[in-house]
Amino acid sequence: MDASQLIKGVLDVAVLAVVRGADGYGYDVVRRLRTAGFDEVGDASVYGTLRRLHQAGALTSYVVPSDEGPHRKYYAINDRGRSVLEDSTKTWRTFVDTVDGVLLGPAAA
Repeated sequence: MDASQLIKGVLDVAVLAVVRGADGYGYDVVRRLRTAGFDEVGDASVYGTLRRLHQAGALTSYVVPSDEGPHRKYYAINDRGRSVLEDSTKTWRTFVDTVDGVLLGPAAA
């Protein structure tokens, strides 16, 4: 099974979950996802997801200046993002239960 296809399907919810824990800038979010086990997640995919979630109103952003380099754009989850995350989590749980039912068969039920 191609893990990259699975990652694409859950990247929005994973990014929202990571940012729910603490605001983060692009590479920080990438690092936290990789630490959580998304080893193959691409930088560009995460940056694109952050931009898309921001444009959709699920994240807010703010800039923090840095004395050591360029400023960093931080993303924070807002009420809309928390709602999207909650709905997506329910959908994910239902999906996992369904797939488990198929993979494990009737004996597992």
